[in-house]
Amino acid sequence: MKKWLIPFYILVAAVIFTGCRKELDRININPNEPTVPEPEYLLANGIKSNVDTYWGSDATMETSLLYVQYWAKIQYPDPDRYIPASTNIQNVWNNFYAQGITDFTTLIQLGDSLKQPGYKATGIIMRSWIFQVLTDLYGDIPYTQAGKIETYLTPKYDSQKVVYNGLLAELKEAVAIIDANPTASVAGDSLLLGNMQGWKKFANGLRSRIALRIADRDAITAKKVFDELAAEGNIFFKEGDRDARLNYLTSPSQNPVGKNRETRNDYRISKTVIDYLQAYNDPRLPVYAAKPADGGPYLGVTNGLTADSASRLGFSKTSDVGSVFTVSQAPAPLFTYPEQLFILAEAAQRGLYNGDAAELYKAAIRASFKQYGITGNPVDDYLNQGSVKYDPANYKKLIGEQKWLALFSEGIEAFTEWRRLDYPQLKPAYTGVLSGKIPVRFTYPSSEQALNGVNYKAAVARQGADLLTTKVWFDVY
Repeated sequence: MKKWLIPFYILVAAVIFTGCRKELDRININPNEPTVPEPEYLLANGIKSNVDTYWGSDATMETSLLYVQYWAKIQYPDPDRYIPASTNIQNVWNNFYAQGITDFTTLIQLGDSLKQPGYKATGIIMRSWIFQVLTDLYGDIPYTQAGKIETYLTPKYDSQKVVYNGLLAELKEAVAIIDANPTASVAGDSLLLGNMQGWKKFANGLRSRIALRIADRDAITAKKVFDELAAEGNIFFKEGDRDARLNYLTSPSQNPVGKNRETRNDYRISKTVIDYLQAYNDPRLPVYAAKPADGGPYLGVTNGLTADSASRLGFSKTSDVGSVFTVSQAPAPLFTYPEQLFILAEAAQRGLYNGDAAELYKAAIRASFKQYGITGNPVDDYLNQGSVKYDPANYKKLIGEQKWLALFSEGIEAFTEWRRLDYPQLKPAYTGVLSGKIPVRFTYPSSEQALNGVNYKAAVARQGADLLTTKVWFDVY
């Protein structure tokens, strides 16, 4: 009989413990805390946090804005000499993967489970934009297994070709969802204010952007993308539309550039930009740059000066970046109407899109000027210059330089387009440490070597050495 006493008492204890645990679980539930996130709050937070990363110090001010020579360092110049801090590289990767990919993957799932297709479509588009930025910067990245931490704790890296093709398919799916659900809507949308046709145009803009990314490697697929867009009616951003643009507010919802300027000012406008604007008699010069505080003409700073040389130039004797781009409420564009026109102009020149390349090129320049309230004769005079007039035989130089000027302040996109088109022809930083070369990618963060070493090594073996000077797949020339 005794041999049954222990199991009996254990059973009784187990029943009591289970009952107590259930009661504790019930008591510990916070009735004011939702167990399922609200999609509008997830969308709102996802947009703000990821645009902050895109426009923040790590991805722009300390890296891409310097590499593409929009800005230069007047103090602490190591990043301008191509010595990035490891935290810059780590933060971009971590923030986009841990916040962006995770949040928007959840939003896509919520759109399905709650039967709210608008959130699914916007989640796909925003996640695709983040993946596009990541592969533009790093090359091969975790994609097909990313955002699935329950299944893939150490996701494999996909080739850049696989990533771009996957994104094209996902963006096409998002457009189809919007078309199939004409009454779909979203709340919490600070980017396009709940306008689902605006989201469709953003998705199509990204499709056309990616098509040009791959055009030098896979012209057949690039043509197919533009043919599909044409068959769908070429629904792109047009004049008067709201761009895919986050309008920042005052603190604590200010632009990351404005927030940075509240406590420090390590930057000046690059001499390279000043030289180009002056050579073209460009009326955007007083928008892009401020005159030195001590007076005198515009004076940009050479990229990559030593600390001593930069300090001798002085803060008050050199030109800062224009306040349009540095105030707390400066807007942060992700995709604009002028960029769309430049894409279509190049696509037309390449035979990928049915349009007049010269007219689209001129329209793109006009649209860029109009963003800053510049219209009429100054724009006509600019376009009539021999160095600006469209020449099909020299389209890469003309589109490359004018697009670079139009994308001013959009460091990551300009850095990517400069690598693709090879214009403008920039000189390496004065005391750069890359043997006369300019960075053409970000290196992978050290955490990947430690935590995802097998997949990291496979990516490096396929893509090339994990260096700032190793070209990514799309960068052919």
